[in-house]
Amino acid sequence: MDDENDSFYLDKTVYKGRPLNPVGRLPKEIRTYDFLDQLEVPFIRLDHSPLPTIEACQEVDSILEVQVCKNLFLCNAQKTNFYLLLLPGNKKFRTAILSKQIGSARLSFSDTEFMEKYLDITPGSVSILGLMNDKNKQVRLLIDEDVLSHEYFACHPCINTSSLKFKTKDLLDKILPAINIDYTLVNLP
Repeated sequence: MDDENDSFYLDKTVYKGRPLNPVGRLPKEIRTYDFLDQLEVPFIRLDHSPLPTIEACQEVDSILEVQVCKNLFLCNAQKTNFYLLLLPGNKKFRTAILSKQIGSARLSFSDTEFMEKYLDITPGSVSILGLMNDKNKQVRLLIDEDVLSHEYFACHPCINTSSLKFKTKDLLDKILPAINIDYTLVNLP
């Protein structure tokens, strides 16, 4: 990439499972690996510098041979209802269309404080795996139907310096039941 600010470090080595050496890894990332190991969810991992945008994920997509989906943390205008929306990286988020489907007007991106409070994640690191930290079930999960049409699913392990790939079936049959969360299927054109 031409612009120095747009470049990032990418270790093109794909690892099977968790890092052998946890030194330098945040506790929330290690908890994610513990959670996946406990559920016996096999995954592969790619380490990289922080990926600030979905566009920066394109090389990761290519190496993992899967599209990392957008994970958007949203709320209503009153900041009383919170949503985690998963949609393919190539889809545009249209507030009005989603609002009609879920019956919540005036959706917007939520403040960082709620992201940290409910999911223990920071901007750029939003991940479905953060729902394991939502002990009081404050966040409603919304999944675009196209995300579930793929054999594999990719996301961050609650930190945007690694990306994981595992079977979508494991997401639906193991991960979501383990965190005791239902999801609402949406269709965003």
